[in-house]
Amino acid sequence: MQFQHVLATPARAANPTISDDEAGALARTTVNLFKAWGVTDAEACTLLGGMSARTWARWKDGAHGRIDRDLRTRMAHLMGIHKGLRYLFKDAGRGYAWVRKSNRAFGGQSALQLMLRGEISDISAIREWLDAERGAW
Repeated sequence: MQFQHVLATPARAANPTISDDEAGALARTTVNLFKAWGVTDAEACTLLGGMSARTWARWKDGAHGRIDRDLRTRMAHLMGIHKGLRYLFKDAGRGYAWVRKSNRAFGGQSALQLMLRGEISDISAIREWLDAERGAW
């Protein structure tokens, strides 16, 4: 499946509401996932919708504060990407490394490069591409 096709498909139905407790768990898990992916602080801030470096530093220290709907959606998609990679790769390290590897389906760019364009739709498109690759449709 070509990546461009995924970008042309309609967006998924709206995510169900994520509770405050679930959002806090997503935040903690996102910090750990970004460590596994080798995401820099600047990349983390971009992936999380332009979060300030100061707020990201607090997140890494375990202080998450209020998490708005946009951020909850971004994190839910990131967890979907992680889940898709865990299904595709038995070795977790290969899945973590995949995020930074160039990919012909993405025009030679990595999934991370595409997600770093900063829009929720970029993160969602990577998730949908992985779902299609693993046959989850």
